[in-house]
Amino acid sequence: MVSTAADYLRFSQMLLNGGELDGVRILSPRTVALMTSDHLSPGTPIGLGGQFGALMPDLEQGQGFGLGFAVRVAPGHNPYPGSVGEFYWVGATGTTFWVDPKEKLVAIMMVQVPLTQTRHYRSLIRNLVYQALTG
Repeated sequence: MVSTAADYLRFSQMLLNGGELDGVRILSPRTVALMTSDHLSPGTPIGLGGQFGALMPDLEQGQGFGLGFAVRVAPGHNPYPGSVGEFYWVGATGTTFWVDPKEKLVAIMMVQVPLTQTRHYRSLIRNLVYQALTG
């Protein structure tokens, strides 16, 4: 996929808005809800490997998987900050985005780093973003 950070932000904002952007309905709210709901049955193995750490969709970490996104489904299981209902995706070389509807938050990080360093930068950006919230 090729995109700009600005386009990725607009896409993410549209999802946060329940399918609407700049007054134009792009997806129905039901479609967004379906996309961002967990569709994994309990005990479903995910097997993405360890390089994604606690951002890997893993039921033990309070993560599930929707239609195109990992979804946080339970509080208190994940060492990274976030809210139940947030959804996100991570790229293999450092890119990441997440939408946290509870906080009305969209975050995007577009970097290209070796696979062995991606976990550090994803953890760093999440911690910095949530520590900056004041309300």
